[in-house]
Amino acid sequence: MGKGSNVQKAQQARERNQKKMGKSDDERKASSQKAAQDAAAKMCALCRQTFMVNSRPPLLYLHIVAKHSDIVESKNFAACFPAGELDGFDPNDPKGEKKPETATAAPVKKVVKKNTADLDSLLDAGLKKGKK
Repeated sequence: MGKGSNVQKAQQARERNQKKMGKSDDERKASSQKAAQDAAAKMCALCRQTFMVNSRPPLLYLHIVAKHSDIVESKNFAACFPAGELDGFDPNDPKGEKKPETATAAPVKKVVKKNTADLDSLLDAGLKKGKK
């Protein structure tokens, strides 16, 4: 009899390659669970649609406009996303390019120090000019 079918040999080769890459079964399961949690990190309270953990307020606002137009009229965004993802979000400025007037600050000027130490002052301090 042979030493096993091609399916068994392929599975063994896969396991050997995975061990060489350094990931165990537990590590792969943990990373897939973390990916599943990240995929469902933000959830709409009304329709239970999930959003990725890195979704921005403009995307969440578009969801509210498309699915829950009554909330847009009342501007009660917390009814959809109670965790405060849309706190301070301005629909007229979705990218946040307009700065609020209260946060205006004078620009910071860089102070450039002039190098006052010239060659003569270094020589007076007792440094030698070079090898002779």
